Amino acid sequence: MSSDEKPDGRTAAPRSLAEALRARDDASLAALLRARPDLITPVPTDLTQLATRAGTRASVVRALERLDRFALQTAEALAVAGDPASYDELLGLMAGDDGDATVAAALPRAVATLREQALVWGGDDRLRLVRTARELLAPSPQHPSPTGLGPTVQEATAGMSPGRIQELVAAAGLPSTHDAVSAAAALTALFTDRERMAKLLGQAPAEAREVLSRLVWGPPYGQVTADPAAHLRWLLDRGLLLPTAPGTVVLPREVALHLRGGRAHRETEPVPPPVEPAGPTGTRQGSPQVVDATAAGQAYTALATVEELLKDWDEGGPAVLRAGGLSVRDLKRTAVALDVSEPVAAFWVELAYAAGLIASDGEADERYAATPAHDEWRERPAADRWADLAGAWLAATRTAGLVGGRDAKDRTLAALGPGLDRSVAPEVRRRVLALLAALPAGTSPDPESVLARLRWERPLRGPQQEDDLRSRLARWTLQEAELLGVTGRGALSSHGRALLGAPEPHAADDAARTQGSPDVPDTPGDKLPVHHRAAPAGVPAAGTVPPGPADPQARAAARAAAARLLAPLLPEPLDHVLLQADLTAVAPGPLQRPLADVLDVLADVESKGGATVYRFTPASVRRALDAGRSASDLHAFLAAHSRTPVPQPLAYLIDDVARRHGHLRVGAASAYVRCDDDAVLNEILADKRSAALRLRRLAPTVLAAQADPAALLEGLRALGYAPAAESAEGDVVITRADARRTPPRTPPEPVPEGPPVPDATLLAAAVRAIRAGDLASTAPRKAPGTPPAPGELPRTSPAETLATVQAAVLTGEALWIGYVNADGAASQRVIAPVRVEGGFVTAYDHTADEVRTYPLHRITGVAELADD
Repeated sequence: MSSDEKPDGRTAAPRSLAEALRARDDASLAALLRARPDLITPVPTDLTQLATRAGTRASVVRALERLDRFALQTAEALAVAGDPASYDELLGLMAGDDGDATVAAALPRAVATLREQALVWGGDDRLRLVRTARELLAPSPQHPSPTGLGPTVQEATAGMSPGRIQELVAAAGLPSTHDAVSAAAALTALFTDRERMAKLLGQAPAEAREVLSRLVWGPPYGQVTADPAAHLRWLLDRGLLLPTAPGTVVLPREVALHLRGGRAHRETEPVPPPVEPAGPTGTRQGSPQVVDATAAGQAYTALATVEELLKDWDEGGPAVLRAGGLSVRDLKRTAVALDVSEPVAAFWVELAYAAGLIASDGEADERYAATPAHDEWRERPAADRWADLAGAWLAATRTAGLVGGRDAKDRTLAALGPGLDRSVAPEVRRRVLALLAALPAGTSPDPESVLARLRWERPLRGPQQEDDLRSRLARWTLQEAELLGVTGRGALSSHGRALLGAPEPHAADDAARTQGSPDVPDTPGDKLPVHHRAAPAGVPAAGTVPPGPADPQARAAARAAAARLLAPLLPEPLDHVLLQADLTAVAPGPLQRPLADVLDVLADVESKGGATVYRFTPASVRRALDAGRSASDLHAFLAAHSRTPVPQPLAYLIDDVARRHGHLRVGAASAYVRCDDDAVLNEILADKRSAALRLRRLAPTVLAAQADPAALLEGLRALGYAPAAESAEGDVVITRADARRTPPRTPPEPVPEGPPVPDATLLAAAVRAIRAGDLASTAPRKAPGTPPAPGELPRTSPAETLATVQAAVLTGEALWIGYVNADGAASQRVIAPVRVEGGFVTAYDHTADEVRTYPLHRITGVAELADD
């Protein structure tokens, strides 16, 4: 008979969390390590160490924070129940005396979740909350319970004099007892007896009942004077209020539960609140085609905005603050250039940074600029470029919505600066989009219902805050998804669904997914134990990762699928423009890359929208000439790409600027101007506006200036001339728009929230190692003398070790050994020695399930295993 079985054949109840874990199968252990990845870092040596680690305060706090509201309420109820508590007692605390069918249907899932996460252990007749969780959730004066309950009668009377307790017993109409403990037990029995309590409270004055009603749902503490009123004295005399400190009284837990009808919580939330469609009935669901078209339009605008930002920073962007990030002035300037608000500008800047398209150049005068990856990104198809941006946004931990706020040291948070990472951001984004994916196609959600659902799935511990981080992240996600084109008109688009990795919705289960109502069968044949009952449909298990691809290959496949769905919805790039007589060109749609690049240099963007209007100016034509184009090149380019004849004013403008371009040459002496026509130089010297340049004539065709060449170029251009920069060899310097690039940069890595979730391979290896270590530490031994304490290595002398190992080789018996490797790490192993020679023992290691060789001097000791 196994030591875990009773004489009647039934399995004995576990006596500790370690024993409960030992009774689990490998799949259940893997589920625990997946839900609480901090337990696997590093891999525990055995199940006892795993149980110890699962009970540490930091790990328990992390596990409690990842429970949904009903599972957390269940844990809070267990914290105020007896230890251990039966399932029926727990059900009574959750459903109350009158019962609640919804609570009864959802409670098995909550208990199963707590069991899976090793926060509760034991059978349904002896449910035990781990000690650390009970300490965190049980009521105390320093940390009130979310249930609003106070201490028990036993706890509240612990410091009370025996005489005073006997007075309470007598006033309550109970016979006196021999000691304080039995007196407190008698009061407890009275307060938990519904009939006797109803009779006692029926005698209470109306004012006394009013006092109890104010304390019943918490906080249970109140203040009294040294000479309390008659109705308060009536409550104090019968123990319905108990003193905890001078002037302070508390409502005992048993009394509060009676007044509440047995409920631990005022409002129990067994079912997640549904995500409601937005708008009145009849307008909640839009056309999926309209949603996709709207989202595609937003996606095109997003690409154009990012490209505009990168073009603005092509030749070097804003300076990097000494503390890192953009200054407020530079952010405002960027917002004006993009024609958006500052928060939206911060979003686009952070998105380009997360995608690896901009970074700091690392120079002494550090500035932001486009990265080499930007040039590769620009050459890709539009749908692929959008998928890169959307994928970077979905995985980024940097949170643009925090820009302009304050950090813990009351410093302003700057765009691209430190302090913007929030590890929970990717999880919230995925979860919000997953909730949108659960709605019927084309349906936009009510934002407040989304926030209510998220608060149910991850409730805040302690006092509720209306503007908690997860709620703000959810609001920002809805806004940013619309800006990016993941959603259209508030509804998730088909390419957004593909990016998330979510399946297409089916009409049959749309309503079930939306409502998320539990559907636990309650037929006579469904009598599975509580810990084997399945989670209700639509209710996410606590601690689960939001839906979506986890490995890089799956994410890349999701991005490719999103790009394939988006591509047909984006307009095809055009190879032509429409030139007009007012020195403008109209692009009726997106332009092909070479045409767009040249036109960006040759003209200025005047307006954007469905069609882009470009305006030709002397400055823009000069810019094209500075980039190395000639007048004939520009005439040929416009004639080749215009569906209308080149207007005469535009041809005259190009010829006029080209005729004057380079007539003046500016080089670096300090700076000089030379021109073959001395009349032009006389004109410049005579112009009063040139006084700031401090020019003087060195020769009939040369002027010297005390300004640097760049300032001299700008000054002459401001006077209406078209000077050209000159190199030291006398050649014209050609400037290109893409001259400034950072060295190769990698996108910022997301900051993970705690240890990463282990993959299936690591989980299988960890479970196997924990099982093997547990086998070694729990195997019965025939060790002489005092056996080592649990977790300690066996200790024998080298001579005893060698003799025992040699004997085991002859008999074929297994041994339990302690072993210290070259790194100093100690472990316990069960081995079957095969041979001993040269100071080494070769043996089959049951722990590692393979044949290994161990140096004898690294074996701390051996012990024979028991015969069974």
